[in-house]
Amino acid sequence: MFFPPANGHRVGQALSLFVLTALAIGATWWWLGRPVALPPSPLDPGAKLYCVSYAPYRGSQDPLVDGTRVSAAQIDQDLTLIAKYSDCVRIYSVDDGAAEVLASARRHGLKVLDGLWLSSNAEKNRRQVATTIALAKQYADVISAVIVGNEVLLRGEMPVSELIATIREVKTQVPEPVTYADVWEFWLRYREVANAVDFITIHMLPYWEDFPIPAAHAAGHVAAIRNRVAAAFPGKEIMIGELGWPSGGRMREGARPSPSDQARAILETLAFAKRDHVRVNVIEAFDQPWKRWLEGTVGGQWGIFDRAKGAPKFSFSGGAISDHPDWPLQALAGIALAAAAFAGAFAAGRAKPAPPLFWWRVVALTYLPAVLFGWTVAQVAPESFSAGGWLRSLALAAIAVAAPVVCAMACAVRRPPPPFSALLGGAGAQRDALAWALGGSLLLLVVLAIQTALGLVFDPRYRDIPFAALGAAVLPYLVLWVSTERRPGPPAMAERIAAFVLAASAVYIVFNESFANWQAVGFCAALLGLAFILARARGAPS
Repeated sequence: MFFPPANGHRVGQALSLFVLTALAIGATWWWLGRPVALPPSPLDPGAKLYCVSYAPYRGSQDPLVDGTRVSAAQIDQDLTLIAKYSDCVRIYSVDDGAAEVLASARRHGLKVLDGLWLSSNAEKNRRQVATTIALAKQYADVISAVIVGNEVLLRGEMPVSELIATIREVKTQVPEPVTYADVWEFWLRYREVANAVDFITIHMLPYWEDFPIPAAHAAGHVAAIRNRVAAAFPGKEIMIGELGWPSGGRMREGARPSPSDQARAILETLAFAKRDHVRVNVIEAFDQPWKRWLEGTVGGQWGIFDRAKGAPKFSFSGGAISDHPDWPLQALAGIALAAAAFAGAFAAGRAKPAPPLFWWRVVALTYLPAVLFGWTVAQVAPESFSAGGWLRSLALAAIAVAAPVVCAMACAVRRPPPPFSALLGGAGAQRDALAWALGGSLLLLVVLAIQTALGLVFDPRYRDIPFAALGAAVLPYLVLWVSTERRPGPPAMAERIAAFVLAASAVYIVFNESFANWQAVGFCAALLGLAFILARARGAPS
């Protein structure tokens, strides 16, 4: 194909800068996906984990839905894998297949920490107690201890006197040692419970502490708390009944869910436990998607085994692990988006001379959004567990795709986004396909940003922080804003109100989440960037 000299130069410059951008995207994802070295293994050669929490549910199975049943074959398949790496499983209830777990554990040579679930429902409590007593006698060779109740004091569903009475009732009728399990603070608050149990079972999840503990300090925190509880109850064994870390989800202050952080928190804590001869039960064997309804995305990603691969998520013998194992695909997704943005800019501006530094502006509005787009795509499925969640995630992902392309095209023809009033029916604005795409994407972005920001202001604990999607969508509009002339006109009041809401939300969120939470910092930076664009917008002339 023959290009005139001017166009030939333009094509050459565009191609060379696209190649540079693609290389930068690939290099960034290579760095993000590089393996992270794990701590040395605390396990002796051939040794296994003491115990892991086991819930048999997978996929759409939900114990909170009446009628949920788990097949014996499914349980046996799970325990076949667990038995390779652990000597024991902990279960929490006699419902949904407890007898099958015990039978399968006997076949695989596993011990069981057998739990009965206590709640505010007296009838269900009686059934749990009666069934547990029967199973403890039938499977005395399998059950190593009975755990009467799990965090019922934390949930406030039973008075302490009734809990103690239930523990003593079970204790008189089963041959195994009996305990109760709760977060460590509640053992210190209700110390009288210790007199009713054979040993104390405490839960310590550094990620969920009121003041979250980063993975690098998780083992030290667990050791300090365990020693504090031991000092309060001299002569009683202290077992850590839950110790774990999520492999994905939103940050809480400096506590980051990731595969490498999960491995580090667990392996370093097991090293302390081995040194001090402390029994530790790791939560949990497999991811439980149903928990996302209760705890957000992070709630469903505490498993340490991958059913699909039939292996642990990380090696218990050390080595290295990548936090982004699919980084080549994420890099390719970003490069494809960058190619679309460069092609759109070339097609839109080929009839006009390119503005000074035009292709460098395309690089600026493409590189980081393209990197973040790979991150965005990876988060759509984990963060979407309802119709509204899917709609929001897909809409943000669509805007993250559209924004670099339409902003590159608008930059080529030096056109700012139309004001919302003009887009929705006012006069004074050009409303062709580019205007609709440019203004419509921005309007939808503002609506989603406000909805997400207000959620993180008023109910933040279990909400995800879509920093990647929002950043990928906002940055192209910022580059476009500095690359085009401001239109004359009166202040755009709708945009200014939205800007105030976004800016105020950003200030609150960043201080509430802390500056240690870089996901929140990035999200709030995008909110402030969007607020800046909207605050400077001008309305259509009346």
